[in-house]
Amino acid sequence: MLIVRRADVAKTLAGREPEIIDLVAEAYRLHDEGSTALPHSTFLRFPEEHHQRDRIIGLPAYRGGDSPVAGMKWIASFPGNVAAGLERASASITLNSLDTGRPSAFIEGSVISAKRTAASAALAARVLTEQDPPAGVVLVGCGVINLEILRFLAAALPGLREAALYDTDPARAESFARTCATEVPGVKAYPVTDLADALATHPLVSLATTAAEPHLDLSACAPGTTVLHISLRDLTVETILDAVNVVDDADHVCRERTSLHLAEQRTGGREFVAAPIGALLRGTAVAERRPGQHLVYSPFGLGVLDIALAEFVREQAAQQGLGVRVDDFLEA
Repeated sequence: MLIVRRADVAKTLAGREPEIIDLVAEAYRLHDEGSTALPHSTFLRFPEEHHQRDRIIGLPAYRGGDSPVAGMKWIASFPGNVAAGLERASASITLNSLDTGRPSAFIEGSVISAKRTAASAALAARVLTEQDPPAGVVLVGCGVINLEILRFLAAALPGLREAALYDTDPARAESFARTCATEVPGVKAYPVTDLADALATHPLVSLATTAAEPHLDLSACAPGTTVLHISLRDLTVETILDAVNVVDDADHVCRERTSLHLAEQRTGGREFVAAPIGALLRGTAVAERRPGQHLVYSPFGLGVLDIALAEFVREQAAQQGLGVRVDDFLEA
């Protein structure tokens, strides 16, 4: 058993945004062609009122192809952590040998989770804005995920020069702008105190909030805006139904009261979903929009991405001598 700590995970993935985006793209292609196994995620919730927003999610997955790998991510989301100065999410990933089924690696998962989420968003932004790449992005929600998204967008969209920042806490947006200046110096990041003003600034928007219920439409956005709907519960049903919708997997994203799940309940079907990202990458589908129509990308966050990236980390850690090996982990 190889145990890989957070610092080691961060070291193996630092500065490798293009490789991670390619790895995520390949996982989506394999998923679209049927070379993955992805049971529905398991949501563990709690009966107490003070735990109403908290959850722990289990994501088992198998990626086939030339380098098959299997395992599971166990990720906790406790939004109250933010006010206490802690990160909202924490995670661990277990990989299993496909020869014996025994656990082969136990890897800190929050860095992997953030980077695979950001890589998915950046990949979609590149594919969905290919005809007219944006020079700026609006980041709604100034937390870990949007920081990683900005980092990956800078790698995926070489012409990106500006980022307008909005958060319900203006001081948080100010602090986030300073962090962006250090972490992604090639993009000028600046806070905007009014949400409508922020949304009107650029034709690419990333929503990464802790919203539990839909609260936002896109009326303030410029016509034809592309929205990375990462937090999945921000947009109203009417907004979803008016947009062209791209997903990672419709069966996964139309669950757990996401905006798309509510749209499915409203309409009785999923005709509002235009295509999965894997089909766009494989060229087996297109996502056409009317002039001025918004396009919304809503990725549930497939466990196959976590497992694929965790296997990459395991390989890199083994090559670099990182992590702690516990050879008697299963011995009595």
